[in-house]
Amino acid sequence: MKSTQQLYDIGQSLWLDNITRELLTSGTLRHYIDDLAVTGLTSNPTIFDKAIKEGDFYNAAIQREAAAGASGEALFFTLALEDLVKAADLLRPIHDATDGVDGWVSLEVSPLLTDDAVGTIAAALDLHARAQRPNLFIKIPGTRAGLSAIEESIFAGVPVNVTLLFSREQYSAAAEAYMRGIERRIAAGLDAKVGSVASLFISRWDVAANDTVPESLRNRLGIAIARRTYKAYCELLSSPRWQQLSATGAQPQRLLWASTGSKDSHISDSYYVAALAAPNTINTLPEQTLRAFAQHGKVAGVMSTDGGDAEAVLADFAQAGVDIDALAARLQQEGTTSFRKSWDDLLMVIASKSRQ
Repeated sequence: MKSTQQLYDIGQSLWLDNITRELLTSGTLRHYIDDLAVTGLTSNPTIFDKAIKEGDFYNAAIQREAAAGASGEALFFTLALEDLVKAADLLRPIHDATDGVDGWVSLEVSPLLTDDAVGTIAAALDLHARAQRPNLFIKIPGTRAGLSAIEESIFAGVPVNVTLLFSREQYSAAAEAYMRGIERRIAAGLDAKVGSVASLFISRWDVAANDTVPESLRNRLGIAIARRTYKAYCELLSSPRWQQLSATGAQPQRLLWASTGSKDSHISDSYYVAALAAPNTINTLPEQTLRAFAQHGKVAGVMSTDGGDAEAVLADFAQAGVDIDALAARLQQEGTTSFRKSWDDLLMVIASKSRQ
């Protein structure tokens, strides 16, 4: 049995952290679904920037839309929706078979809206309506402005992938926003079933901390943060508040592990995949990491619901001078800045190809 199938069998979904037109037209995504137990996919501005800049699969569509008068963000979202609608249709049988638990694709709102809750809410409504697919998440960052947008979007019935979460506290705030949106729907007599996931970024912790801590702590911070957050997630799902919502038909906002590709040559290329094996979660993987784990990865066990050694490890990092809360805030801000940079570059590439 493939190791990817083993993860699925313990209750963890594997999603592909990539989307390109070539993936769709070449049959590669179909192969990942059929042979590597992939049951969803995610995208972000950096992924689309790379796909459009480095290939020519989008050139004809860009020139077609430009000739029709489209430009900038409007042109990009037309391209992105074309891809994601096709991917959503490919994954729709999984979505239907799992009653909406799996089979999702994700599209992010413009990173320029990070501090604009009203604009984010309007964009989420518009993009989801244009897609006309029940298995398309709209990605909204778990920033201060994003939290109110998440609540309002859930209340409006828009499925949300909360992105750019880096700590237990940021996850808990996102979960609170989701539950408030569901509770408001119930109070208004609306269907309590609105899909959502909360994406916790892992490897960026280690990239940020490795050069400042002893060798014994290298590449251990991200996993400790994950274990601490998984404990909070399990506690929330067993809480009376959530049990009451579940009884009305609400589905859990599943915890999703993001940024799970190894960025340090001293560790295995599937290091984070093996360490993050956990029931009732999702791991979204870069293609290279997915293939590596399928080829030689091993499932050695599952994450403990009590957090395991997370607090002891985090205490060691504190002793080494790492301020976890401050670093979480910094990583979220850096993630936002990085996506904005990719977004600016993406629009420049589209403008350039529009003129060709």
